[in-house]
Amino acid sequence: MSRATDHEVVSIYPFSEEQREKLLTLAPECVLMWSTKDHWPVGVVHSFVWRDGALWITFAAHRHRATAIRRDPRVSVTISGRTSTDPDCPRGAVTVKGRASFHDDAATKAWFYRALAKKQSPDDPKGEEDFFQLLDSPLRTILKVVPEKWITFDAGKSAAHRAGTLSEDELGPRLNSDTQRLKAEKQRRGLSD
Repeated sequence: MSRATDHEVVSIYPFSEEQREKLLTLAPECVLMWSTKDHWPVGVVHSFVWRDGALWITFAAHRHRATAIRRDPRVSVTISGRTSTDPDCPRGAVTVKGRASFHDDAATKAWFYRALAKKQSPDDPKGEEDFFQLLDSPLRTILKVVPEKWITFDAGKSAAHRAGTLSEDELGPRLNSDTQRLKAEKQRRGLSD
């Protein structure tokens, strides 16, 4: 594959499962996306916790997103490594297609609020406690998103490949978007393959 002519091909840069776990643990924010009743996609930035194979997010139960997600629990969540200041956080992004469920029980609130507060203020006990107290509200709900599909992009792998320092055996397989769909779009635009 020519690096110069195949710059549209990105499916070959997936995260390993280990990198994905690290990104989900270290990235501070995500974008939660859902569909409104008139079918508009909407997204909001949230802090989150990755635990037990699920993304956990919180917001006030009276928000429009709560009603929309109760109506249709299919959501997407995107997490970018660019927002992390941790040098160990992989650069790139993970998008999850998943199903959401609401959790308002005391046990979930207890562990989740503490975990989110600790994540936001890992070296500041007072900041952690202040955030915990802010979260502990009777109007707050917790959303659990269980992944059904992963879409990942390893920006470091992409940069190394463009620089010619990544071996071909480190690439992932080309997915449909970079095989049939890319070819069809090039033909539609009158571009050579």
